[in-house]
Order: sequence, then structure tokens, then C-alpha cells
Amino acid sequence: MNIKIEKLPEKELKPLFGDPSQLGFGKVFTDYMFTMRYSPGDGWSEPKISKYDSLTIGPAAVVLHYSQEIFEGLKAYAAEDGRILLFRPEENGKRMYDSAERICMAPFPVEYFLESINTLVNLEKRWIPKAPGTSLYIRPTLIGVGDALGIHPASEYLFYIILTPVSAYFKEGFKPIRLYVEDYYIRAVVGGVGNAKTGGNYAASLLAGAKAQEKGFSQVLWLDARERKYVEEVGAMNIFFVFGKKIVTPNLSGSILPGITRKSVIELAKSHGYTVEERMISIDEVIAGIKDGSLTESFGSGTAAVISPVGSLNYKGEDYLVNNNQVGAVTQELYTKLVDIQYGRVKDPFGWIKEIGRI
Repeated sequence: MNIKIEKLPEKELKPLFGDPSQLGFGKVFTDYMFTMRYSPGDGWSEPKISKYDSLTIGPAAVVLHYSQEIFEGLKAYAAEDGRILLFRPEENGKRMYDSAERICMAPFPVEYFLESINTLVNLEKRWIPKAPGTSLYIRPTLIGVGDALGIHPASEYLFYIILTPVSAYFKEGFKPIRLYVEDYYIRAVVGGVGNAKTGGNYAASLLAGAKAQEKGFSQVLWLDARERKYVEEVGAMNIFFVFGKKIVTPNLSGSILPGITRKSVIELAKSHGYTVEERMISIDEVIAGIKDGSLTESFGSGTAAVISPVGSLNYKGEDYLVNNNQVGAVTQELYTKLVDIQYGRVKDPFGWIKEIGRI
């Protein structure tokens, strides 16, 4: 790509956030954004980095009426020696390509995905926070545009990337969270779009999530759509259950997002001698395991939180404590090893880390 960069005068650059530990998640945005457009005649064209600003789309744009939209999430990390590191960015590019095909959109090429992120992050490297637990969150998004009503795929698309420096996703930080097991509302069905990273999946989760938070829970644990019996995923994370040296996570049935952190946790756990089972696991098996002590830990995984320990589940009005609401040894081990790899503190034996520049 020949990316056009419209640099801002120094005086127009935003001041950096004062205390990185108070950044929160997705509240502060950097100076620039990347955009690129697709049309049937020109294909992908006009790659540009310009001032972070509002988008201009027509009121009949397909994204507004028929939800033709997908997105990704990944992070840039500042290593102690000044390297700028990305964690498995090609996996995000491939997943976005797959999501686009499922939502009947023009896929954004993986090589463009990587080049646009590398260029934008290097331009905005002053925004990468260096405090413990912080990073620069990267949000690539693809939307259907063009003014034309009628249920059909868009003919034109806009791809863009915005950046936000972040601290911990959950206000609790790396502490056990409370989950509400939702047995009425559903997030996705097999054969639907649950395995695509599209905004509609998250819109479907908002009501149940809001009700759970009103009751003091961090997020919802979803069950399957057909029987309301089998565990699927948490609101923004995949879920894992630990039975001693065995780790169980729901298999990718088609209604579950194939998380990149999930994939990494599985590979990391196997490399450290744990048995990992990807299979259907019922909420009854989970509750029984908590009651008899065979289920020793539980945790969620995702780009935003990385790994988040689960301290309790609420099912049908009753609370069930997991590991006495404490962070378990397995959860702590996997979290520490994964985060150390992401921040470049230890050798990466898997080839996951991509160095894209220096601060």
C-alpha cells in the first residue's frame, strides 16, 4: 500500500493522559486514524492516515439498516527495552477476513490489515502507555456504506482503525469476577453468526448484561440456544474450567467466537503439561464440580482482559463460589506466562510476538 499520511501540526496534537493506571478502557483516543475504501470498480483504494474525526456516511448506509459490520481487537505493548510488540496480529487479520465472508462483505486483505496497523501504531507510538498492565488497544472496523435501501449486501465498504490507550478492562483488575448464568436470553445459535466478530452479537447481549450488572455481576455466562443447558461463552470472553490438571473449555460449535487468546491459552496450557479438553460442558456438570470440589478453578480469556479469574457463578438465584473466591494457581500461572510473553519479558517459544518498531 501507498498510505497517504496527513500529519497534524505539533500544536494540534492532544496531550497524553496523566495517570496511565486511571485510563480505563476505550475512553481516550489518539490523534490519528486509518481509513481505506472499497468500491466494485477500484477494489480497496485510498489508504490514508488522518486526524481522528467523525465519519461521514449516508443515512441509507447498509451498516445503519442491516448491521453489516465487523470489527477486531488487539493490543500494542511497550517492552521494557523499548520494542513495540503485537501479539499474533495475523490471527486477527485472518479472523476478520473470515468474519467478512460470513457477513457477506468484501474481505479486507490480511497483508493490508498488518501493514495499516504497523504504520498507524508507529506513527502514534507516543501513546503506548508504559505503566504495568497498560497497552494501546487497536480497533480495526469494517462497515457497509453507500446509499441504497433494500436487504442486500453493500456495494461499498469503509475500513478504519482507531487506537485507545487502556488499563485494566475490569474495574476489579486481576481479581475474581462474579458471573450471572443467563438461562432465558440467548446470544447466538448454531448456524447463525456467533462465530463472527460482528456488532450484532454484542447488541444481542446488552440487555442481559445490563440486568446482570444491575445485580452486581461483572458479566453474563451464556448457555446454548437450543436446550439452555450447555455453557458457551462469557459476554466478552471465552470460558475455561479447571479440574485439577485438566482444563475444559466449550468446543467451537459455530455459535462461539474463536478467540485468539483462547487459542493461545490452550496451546500454552498443553505446553505446560495440562490436559485440555474442547467439548460440550453442561452447567449441571459445572455446578456439580463446584459442589464436590472437583472443579478447582475457572477463568475467562479475551484480548481486553487477557485472563480473568472467576470467583463465583449465580445460577437460578443461588451463588456458587469457585475456589473460595480466590485466584487459583493454574489461572495465575497461565496469566503470568501469557502476559510475560505479550510484554516481551520472557522468551517467546511459540513465535506469537511481532516486533514492529521501537519507542
